[in-house]
Amino acid sequence: MSEPALQLETLLDHCLDLGASDLHLASASHPYFRVQGVLKSDETCPRVSNSQMEHWARELTGQTSGPVVRDNGSYDGALTSKRGVRFRINIYKVRGQIHLALRRLDDRFRPLSELGLPESLNQLCLQPYGLVVIAGPTGSGKTTTLATLLDHINQTRRCHLITIEDPVEYVHQSNFALVNQRQLGLDTPSFNDALVAAMRQDPDVILVGEIRDLTTIRTAITAAETGHLVFTTVHAGDCVGAIERMVSVFPAGEQDGIRRQLALVLRAVVAQHLVVADGSGRKTRSQNEEEPKGRRVMAAEILIANQAVANLIATGKSNLIYSAMESGTQQGMQTMEHSLATLYLRGDISEQTVNALARKPAQVFERASRMRTRATETA
Repeated sequence: MSEPALQLETLLDHCLDLGASDLHLASASHPYFRVQGVLKSDETCPRVSNSQMEHWARELTGQTSGPVVRDNGSYDGALTSKRGVRFRINIYKVRGQIHLALRRLDDRFRPLSELGLPESLNQLCLQPYGLVVIAGPTGSGKTTTLATLLDHINQTRRCHLITIEDPVEYVHQSNFALVNQRQLGLDTPSFNDALVAAMRQDPDVILVGEIRDLTTIRTAITAAETGHLVFTTVHAGDCVGAIERMVSVFPAGEQDGIRRQLALVLRAVVAQHLVVADGSGRKTRSQNEEEPKGRRVMAAEILIANQAVANLIATGKSNLIYSAMESGTQQGMQTMEHSLATLYLRGDISEQTVNALARKPAQVFERASRMRTRATETA
C-alpha cells in the first residue's frame, strides 16, 4: 500500500475510533470529524497537503490523467476500509481545490425497530408489484431504511433483485434472492437507462436509488405497472409532498393521467426525518446516565395506499389524504404529528423541536396529553 493510501486508512481508523459519522478533508486544513452530530476540527491530526488530496482523489475515481471529477464538479462513490467498514464518498471542488467528504455506513443491516420504524413495514416486501417511496431530506436515513427492506427481501424471498444506485452504499450478498447491484457511472450512464434495461433482465424487485426527473419517474411507474416491485427515494418533507413532487414534474396536460397511474401502483410512502434528541428525558433505561448530546431519533410519517387513499390521489384531492391517514392507523398509517407526539411523550424531543417540525404543533401536544392520560388509566 502506498504512503498516501496508508495515510487515508489512518484517518479512516481514527474516524471509526472516534465513533464519527463523517470525515471531511481539504487541502491545507486539519481533518474535520462529525461526532454525535457536531462537526469539529481535529488538530491532533496533521494538515492535509495538496498532493495527498490529489492522490486520494485519483485513486478513488480511477482517473490517472485529466480532470479528477466529473464535468459537474463532483464525484460520488464508495470504499471499504481495511477494517471492513464501508464509507460513502463525495469528491468536489471549492475554488478549484479538491475536497473530500466521507460518510460512515452501518456495518450491518439494522432492523426497522432499531431505526425507529414499525416492523409492519416489512409487509411491503411481500407485495408482488407496485411502487414504494421513501421520502425525506438529505441525511434523513432514506438509504439505510431501503437497505433494511431489501435485506429483508434477500432473507425471505426467492426472487431477482436489481439495484440501481449512485453509488452502491450497502453491499447485499445474494441469499434467498439473486442480487445484482449496478452503479451509475461505472455500470450504467443513468438511472433511466439502467431501469429500462432492468425490465429486460427478469427482475422481481427493482431499487432505483432516486427518481429525479420526468423520464425516470415515468419509467418507474411503468415498471411497477408491468409486474415489478419498485423501491425508490424522493426528496420531500412529507408523504403528500412526495406524491405532489412526482406529479408536478410532468407537464400540466399529463398530470391527471399520471395521478391515475400513480393511484394504481403506489403501495406506500414513508417520509422520515432524523431529529436531535434534545428532550428532557434523555436517560438510558439500563443506566442512570444521560445519553450523548447529538443523538438523533427518527420521526416518521407513513401512508399506506388503500382504496380511499388511491381515490384521493387519482382525483387530485391531496388535501384530504391526512384525514385518511388519521383514520387508517389500524392499517399501519401514521401522521408526523403522531410520531412527534410519541417522541415528545417519551422525552426524546423538546417542545422547541415539535414547534419546528410539526404542521400543527398544538395538535401534537394535545395528542401527547391524551396518550399520557390513556397510559395512566391503563396502569
